[in-house]
Amino acid sequence: MDKDVFVGLDIGTTKVACIISALGENNELKVVGVGKSASYGLRKGVVVDIEKTVKSIEDAVKEAEQMSGVDVEDVWVGIAGDHIKARNSTGSVGIAHEDHEIRQEDIDRAVDVAKTVQIPQEYEPLHIIPQEFNVDELKGIKHPLGMIGVRLTTQVHIITGQGTIIQNITKCVEKAGLRLNKLVFESLASSYAVLDRDEKELGVALIDIGGGTSDIAIYCGENIRHTAVVGLGGESVTRDISVGLKTPLDKAEEIKKLHGCAYLPLLRGDERLMVPMTGGRDDREIDRSGLVGVIEPRVEEILDIVLREIKKTEYVDMLGAGVVLTGGGAQMKGMVEKAESVLKMPVRIGFPKSFGGLTDMVKSPMFATGVGLCMFAAESSAAESLRSGGKKKSSSGESGYRRAINKVTSWFSKNF
Repeated sequence: MDKDVFVGLDIGTTKVACIISALGENNELKVVGVGKSASYGLRKGVVVDIEKTVKSIEDAVKEAEQMSGVDVEDVWVGIAGDHIKARNSTGSVGIAHEDHEIRQEDIDRAVDVAKTVQIPQEYEPLHIIPQEFNVDELKGIKHPLGMIGVRLTTQVHIITGQGTIIQNITKCVEKAGLRLNKLVFESLASSYAVLDRDEKELGVALIDIGGGTSDIAIYCGENIRHTAVVGLGGESVTRDISVGLKTPLDKAEEIKKLHGCAYLPLLRGDERLMVPMTGGRDDREIDRSGLVGVIEPRVEEILDIVLREIKKTEYVDMLGAGVVLTGGGAQMKGMVEKAESVLKMPVRIGFPKSFGGLTDMVKSPMFATGVGLCMFAAESSAAESLRSGGKKKSSSGESGYRRAINKVTSWFSKNF
């Protein structure tokens, strides 16, 4: 697979999405293939059936391959679930060089010290993200490389996941004949696709409402500050509709997509719909307000839990850019209005952007994670190449990684 091709694989509770992207001649990432399949092997982001999950992955990847003409080998995979835990940690080191100039090795040492916090034995680190640095008494520095100082201190954000759950996802990817590059926390990936730099600077909460969970990522000063997972998502709404209206689950999902609304004041008084019944009984007609009466309390519960999670942090009063909703659960009518009424902050829906190629096919919140995984992969690969000096050569003698660095750096500078 070409080094300028990046594949994001979003293995969710209700769907598996595969996005294939490539670096174009105009230095932008382009979507060249999209595949989507129903997901039957996960519950709340956790694998509960290996074979069904593998089949869903294979179906999504095959569809994307056929569209793009690319044979997928390496993938960047999203991970969610309420097993995800996060914390902040601090590390400090002395600068021993005679000229006291901070070098990359000093930054690496400070991060290494910060990540030596005690993590429960059953958990594994997914991300160790430097937030900011202090050089002696100077605080809030983003890029200390080359500065002069005696002591360097960094604060990092550590995201972990339960080891056995990570291993099961890895096993599914490998059984599908793919090589796993990295597991990426889904709301972190989504943030690459839907958040602006200004929003990250002002302070913003990203709420990624998936099928099984709702993931939270808080940014302030351009850096990620807090992450958390709520164990409720769109699937909970579907089940409520099924039970409340006595309709099969698959029909409940259709009703939610076609007629769902999360905010009662948006309805007109005369709206009615037909509901298929269980047990072969005749369909019955109901007021749409009855459907909203089932949906709205569950959505409010999810948002209430999210608000409590935000209030646990020191950033609750620092979200100048408000809240961005994304994920499949954000598509329902009335989500913005309901979220604003509960959260008491400005809210918008986050759509993937700054992409070329098949943009119309991924211009939906449900593809935010998949698109974001591609962007995360491109940036990470470029950063790794910079660190290694771009030493790997292509047949033309030019570094394939170096070409990717130049393209990605130019593209990210322009768009972010």
